[in-house]
Amino acid sequence: MALEGRLLSRISRLNRAFSLIESGDRVMVACSGGKDSWAMLHLLRHYVTRLPFPVSIVAMNLDQGQPGFEADRLRAHFEREGIEYEMAYADTYSVVIEQTPEGKTFCSRCSRMRRGILHRVAAKPGANKIALGHHRDDLVETLLMNMMFSGRLRTMPPKLEAEGEGAAVIRPLLWCAEDDLGAYAQTCDVPILPCNLCGTQPNTQRRRVKALLAELERDNPRLRENLLASAGNVEPDHLLDQDLVRRLANAPASDDCGATPPARLRVIVDPVA
Repeated sequence: MALEGRLLSRISRLNRAFSLIESGDRVMVACSGGKDSWAMLHLLRHYVTRLPFPVSIVAMNLDQGQPGFEADRLRAHFEREGIEYEMAYADTYSVVIEQTPEGKTFCSRCSRMRRGILHRVAAKPGANKIALGHHRDDLVETLLMNMMFSGRLRTMPPKLEAEGEGAAVIRPLLWCAEDDLGAYAQTCDVPILPCNLCGTQPNTQRRRVKALLAELERDNPRLRENLLASAGNVEPDHLLDQDLVRRLANAPASDDCGATPPARLRVIVDPVA
């Protein structure tokens, strides 16, 4: 399948650039039941078979107490496909509804609580990596949201190293387009269980940024790819962060062949298939 091959190619190149998956890893794949996490699970199942070293995968679903959430449908799919899995339950839904002030979004509080639980659960199957299903569109939307609403030039990294004895967080799909992942998930015959909590808030900042990108992309079809590339093509001497320029100037020289000068940081990013 051409789509699967293209997505696996992007995962492979991201992995080589950032060493997301390494020999002996035990990767817990967070599977919410949405299209992105299903696509990630099935893609990683194929990808690890191509690696020249041993890697094991365990799917994990967290039932957050949303009314009508059909956890049994996920369990049935895991078992039908022979996928090792863990199921957990924590009623974060009620907590988020109760503690989120009026006018604020549910997503940030919900994701913080969910991630804390994922780190605790990862110890049960002995996972040293937690794979999250954030994709290219999440990355560029977060980049713009931080710039427009928080005054920060920041987005989500492919890898966050473990703190202490915890699990590292990896995002294998950051070079994969959301539309491609949705199309791929449809070919996998998976039960899509979308998050109904996020869908109850129609005017979130992320929705507004997504709509803006869609409008601009009509004139520039490569808009999201260009924004993705910009996250790895940083020129500090053309920005205003003097502390960053000073830190880079004092950084030790790289041993890599052809490394660029410290004052001109350039992360290797080649997302174009």
